[in-house]
Amino acid sequence: MSGRGEVATLVAEIETSLAVIGKVEAYYQEFASESLNRESPTRENRIVLAEILVNYYTALESLFLRVSQAFENNLDVARWHADLLEKMTLEIEGVRPRLISEQTRDALRELMRFRHFKRYYLEFDYDWDKLQFLEKKLNGCRNEVLREVHLFLDQLRG
Repeated sequence: MSGRGEVATLVAEIETSLAVIGKVEAYYQEFASESLNRESPTRENRIVLAEILVNYYTALESLFLRVSQAFENNLDVARWHADLLEKMTLEIEGVRPRLISEQTRDALRELMRFRHFKRYYLEFDYDWDKLQFLEKKLNGCRNEVLREVHLFLDQLRG
């Protein structure tokens, strides 16, 4: 990435992705506090929570992809989703700072795997223990992801 215009475009794209992530998080908060029956989750509860987890990760992956494209990072075509997530942990000297930590990557990897599962294995009766595990991963990394993305933005702007 060379020009100021390209940096400004990437910053705007990341901010757009953050707005989408914010909407997903707001809906999640509303759903978790008003509709989710944790003691005896309904099929609908499970489906909605699964969709929230997938949408959150997809929005974040879109942000990662924009960063990768802006810096012309090569991705392994056969496993580009996993490769993309891995590359976001790299600080590429003279090119770009690291976007996320290894700890964040590990939590997000679980969400990525679930999205793959959900996309290819249609399910309606999701395992509640698995969904709770994934929700814990989401809640454990949400604030850190936002902190890391904002730090990355600050470095781009600086």
